[in-house]
Amino acid sequence: MALQEEFEDYAAKAKTLPATTTDETKLILYGLFKQATIGPVNTSRPGIFNQRDRYKWDAWKSFEAKSKEGAMSDYIAKVKQLLEEAAAAA
Repeated sequence: MALQEEFEDYAAKAKTLPATTTDETKLILYGLFKQATIGPVNTSRPGIFNQRDRYKWDAWKSFEAKSKEGAMSDYIAKVKQLLEEAAAAA
């Protein structure tokens, strides 16, 4: 399976992660997803009164040095790990 196809497959699987997934983990996945699909941050940082979007922007910015392919690989690995942990806990 090509990296792009595998990434899209795991992006769909990420939507099935348990509700107990932490916000910190969700931000990591968000940042990797944005880096993999768009590339480096292309917007200005949201204002202080928009904390939710600011956290998301910061998460994306933290992966700015990764290539799109590297971000895809890391995203796939993280979702695999989370799915395995969820299955083990069930």
